[in-house]
Amino acid sequence: MSQIHRTVDFSIGERNIFLHILTACNLSCSHCYINPEQHGRGQLTREELARWIPMLRGECAKANIVFLGGEPTLHRELPFAVETAKTCGYNVTVDSNGYLFNDFLEKSSPELLDFLSFSLDGPTPQINDMIRGVGVYQTCTENIAQAVKRKFSVSLIYTVSSKNIEYLHLMPPLLERLGVKRFFIQVIGLRGKSAESQEDKVQPSLQVQPERWLSVVPEVAEYAASLGISTVYPKVYLGQNENFECAGNVAENYFVFPNGRVYQCPLCEDYPIHTYQIENHQLIKRAGINEDRLFQLGIEEGCVMNRLLQPDTIVYNSDGRPVHKISCCLLKQQAG
Repeated sequence: MSQIHRTVDFSIGERNIFLHILTACNLSCSHCYINPEQHGRGQLTREELARWIPMLRGECAKANIVFLGGEPTLHRELPFAVETAKTCGYNVTVDSNGYLFNDFLEKSSPELLDFLSFSLDGPTPQINDMIRGVGVYQTCTENIAQAVKRKFSVSLIYTVSSKNIEYLHLMPPLLERLGVKRFFIQVIGLRGKSAESQEDKVQPSLQVQPERWLSVVPEVAEYAASLGISTVYPKVYLGQNENFECAGNVAENYFVFPNGRVYQCPLCEDYPIHTYQIENHQLIKRAGINEDRLFQLGIEEGCVMNRLLQPDTIVYNSDGRPVHKISCCLLKQQAG
């Protein structure tokens, strides 16, 4: 049976916190978006975690927090951070590369953690490890199995690029075998290392052409949903009659780094144009022309940040008009 693909509207009155508790990582993935020059090389202290987590939650009726790195399980205080967040009333997710350092599975629990999310970029060691490093596939899948055995709700993130899109259709059966409950398909962003690799013009483009994305991703998402796996993927391209809306204008998404920078748009993270800064454990709005001022601009291409920061992703007709309007990168679709 054909699955329905539903655009997931931005949630008004709901806050999403993406908290990078450190920037260190044990891997060196070719598409890593962490930029130490912009995001710092430190990690949050226990005191900062204890004060930032409730401060960032605010008074919203519903709040979600995702703990990120680098690799967040490298931080010995991650279990404390998870427990603090749950006490504050967050829905809590940890995004891991699969190594689960510091006995994380033993030090946390399914009662405290709503989802434990793993990153895998290929259905076999040959494909995944080409992108993420030798031995990563085996370690990640073994720890997924351990997490499922311990009754954690497990999700998986697959970052689609020109290197691995042709293998995406092999992922749903693997996820079903592993017991993964949610599947996030992500589009690669030209940030951090992936942006650097494109600047020298030597490496082939990591971006996927619109026709390829539209012919592959929705179909695979439908396949995964048919297996009972909740599947979400970026909208990316808007239809001719669909209006563009920027999450920065209508939703509360905060991307927080250990040096105190707080962005509203992940595309901006390579630049010092963050909307907020955490100072003395308080969220302070910055003056001047920052990302939030740019969100107000309306252009035919849709997302103004995409047009400014990664214009090569836009295809134009012979008359100079964009073939596709680019959606906000935070706009999602759900299959099922």
